[in-house]
Amino acid sequence: MLTAGMAWAADPPAAADKTDKADQQPAAAPPTSPLSIHIGDSDFTIGGFMDMTTITRSSTTGNGLGTNFSNFPFSSSAAGPNVATGLPETRFSAQNSRITLQATSKVHGANLKGYLEADFLGNTAQNLNITSNSDGLRMRLYWVQYQQGKFEFLAGQSWSFLVPGRNGISPMPGDLFYSQDIDTNYQMGLVWQRVPGFRFIAHATDTVTMGVAIENPQQYVGGAVVLPKAFPVGEVDTGSGGGAVGSASPTPNSYPDVSFKIALDPKTGKTHQHIDAAGFVRGFKTYNSATDSTSGATGYGGSVNAVLEPVPNFRLMATNYFSKGGGRYIGNAGVPDFIVNPDFSMSLVQSWSGIYGTEITAKNTMVYGYYSLTRIDQNTALDADGKTPIGYGIVGSTAANNKIDEYTGGLVQTFFRDPKIGGMQLMLQYSYLKRTPFSVPAGTPSDANMHMFYVNVRYILP
Repeated sequence: MLTAGMAWAADPPAAADKTDKADQQPAAAPPTSPLSIHIGDSDFTIGGFMDMTTITRSSTTGNGLGTNFSNFPFSSSAAGPNVATGLPETRFSAQNSRITLQATSKVHGANLKGYLEADFLGNTAQNLNITSNSDGLRMRLYWVQYQQGKFEFLAGQSWSFLVPGRNGISPMPGDLFYSQDIDTNYQMGLVWQRVPGFRFIAHATDTVTMGVAIENPQQYVGGAVVLPKAFPVGEVDTGSGGGAVGSASPTPNSYPDVSFKIALDPKTGKTHQHIDAAGFVRGFKTYNSATDSTSGATGYGGSVNAVLEPVPNFRLMATNYFSKGGGRYIGNAGVPDFIVNPDFSMSLVQSWSGIYGTEITAKNTMVYGYYSLTRIDQNTALDADGKTPIGYGIVGSTAANNKIDEYTGGLVQTFFRDPKIGGMQLMLQYSYLKRTPFSVPAGTPSDANMHMFYVNVRYILP
């Protein structure tokens, strides 16, 4: 039933007369419906896609569609071959299927946009892989954007300000660079979060955009940092999700992460170039009840990224991220922000990451390739007893990585694409991963490696 204020397609024509007549003409096709629904003074657009994904890994990781880049298994240890690397894994999943809803309107001469995006990678039922496969719906993005002239304000959960861009400083997924990978944790080394926050943007010219953002903080040490014996672990995020960014319980943070960014988007003929630079400041704090004192530290870092198009349909991209106390932003790599000293003060961990690659489009086919790396500095100390090593990269810790590398190649074949009927795509991805800890026990290889192959069929909603 249509309510007042809702625009819809005209009624379809009456059914054709079934009488057998030589001059009978076929029934006219139903008129095309609008791509958006008009309710009140707003336009609502529904979108998304259905993904059916197959993934095969050379090692059993226990991961789902998204790969934990920090702790895939070694091939052997002093005890002998590792069962996890002797048993490859294959999984089918529709969890990456996505639903989007966008609402646009105008108020007092300003543009107002709301955007909601959800997938099915939420909490999973215990019988997920046995019977019903009840994948949980989860919020990815939900934000509102207010734009008046050259100024813009956004509030809600969006991609982090530090995510590399493809076009300007925009919250829309299509304007961001997070690779073409099927892996739902994207390319290793990517700087990303989807995080609650506020951002303030100024569009200085058609090619220059700048802004500042405040985003939800979380002081993160991950699962590879050995903490002092007396330290209350609840003061930091130890990566209870297996190295993934964030946890179920927020830590006692001092103030929001503050980021700033500038983007340049010159156009030459039919080609578009994008360059952006960003920086951030973060605050950390710990409390020592024995001395009734607090310790503070300030993390900082920045990035320089580019997506260049020398000729139409040929793109080169490079991301470069450096930080001291910003490991949390390197997605799913288990990089700590800091270690905790015996007196509960903090020592920041230095890290950097980069992605370098190309994307080539020829008619309905795209091929892409990336190389990415993450490097983390060692940072260790001795506990209060003067004997027990603590920190990141202690002797024999296979979880504390010094280097992580990923090589990826892929293809996206579009069979058809029309805004009014949708589209169908076949997507392929092959990746080789390698991680090298600072130190491993005797009889263990110096590094771990893994092969991954994804096949995905995507139906894009009209």
